[in-house]
Amino acid sequence: MANRPLVQQLTEALRCLPGVGPKSAQRMAFHLLERDREGGRHLARVMAEAMERVRRCQRCRTLSEEAWCALCANPQRDPSLLCVIEQPSAMVAIEQATGYRGLYFVLGGRLSPLDGIGPGELGLDALEARLAEGQVRELILAVSPTVEGSATAQYIAAVSAERGVRTTRIAHGVPLGGELEYVDSGTLAHAFAGRQGL
Repeated sequence: MANRPLVQQLTEALRCLPGVGPKSAQRMAFHLLERDREGGRHLARVMAEAMERVRRCQRCRTLSEEAWCALCANPQRDPSLLCVIEQPSAMVAIEQATGYRGLYFVLGGRLSPLDGIGPGELGLDALEARLAEGQVRELILAVSPTVEGSATAQYIAAVSAERGVRTTRIAHGVPLGGELEYVDSGTLAHAFAGRQGL
């Protein structure tokens, strides 16, 4: 790798980012080298520090610099509500869009036996231990409505039922402001199956 030009190494390194193909990576590399070297240096410093210091919260498995993230350490949060999500980005979305005041558990993905992702890779043993503590009264499943997401939800619901914890799942269906004729058939079928009274 040391034999290849640094510009090429930088371009290839930038391709590790999601959604960044060869052309985008090349544009980013050239931009940093030609127009924003100080920004590139700052990016490198912050990235190196983040790679060293950021780890998983010991309680909820989100990303944190501390042993417990700010939400888990906050005594104002309701420990009887536990929202199970796939990625830390979902936590940010829920916090920004809702008034949810409970705690979280981050899986880091979905069950996918074909990809070698089982209960151990998702930290489900830690989730079981958390439910065994007896503080959680409601487990809210906020996982994707994909085949893998549904399998994950079913698995977690069974674990939760063994502990006597009420399990709910966020609603799925027609988006607010959506036109029915533009909604795909799977989403529309799910919305009809989960309809509620007014």
